[in-house]
Amino acid sequence: MAAGRQIPGTTLFDGAQARKGYALNKMCFSFNDAANRELFKSDEVGYCLRFGLNDEQRQAIRERNVLKLIAAGGNVYYLAKFAGIFGLDVQDLGAQQTGLSKDEFKAKLLAAGRN
Repeated sequence: MAAGRQIPGTTLFDGAQARKGYALNKMCFSFNDAANRELFKSDEVGYCLRFGLNDEQRQAIRERNVLKLIAAGGNVYYLAKFAGIFGLDVQDLGAQQTGLSKDEFKAKLLAAGRN
């Protein structure tokens, strides 16, 4: 990907973002293990600190804000593991990213598939 390439309204997940979000994505990957999900739920702050999340990342985690998590270096595939703790799926994440309800987001996806 060319350096400096931008898509308006989109945070590109490139090498810089991967480095920025390494701790966040590593923490989210840990949620593959049910015991880690329980540890997180019992002490979110401590769990975030254990992985070395910075202030921006910890604030986005507290807010459950997907767009801020992506801006903080989060990769949506790892963030889906975080969202799963709260019973959310990738369509819930997409709805939040687009500012739509989940039903509106699903309808948008279906309509795009018909074109």
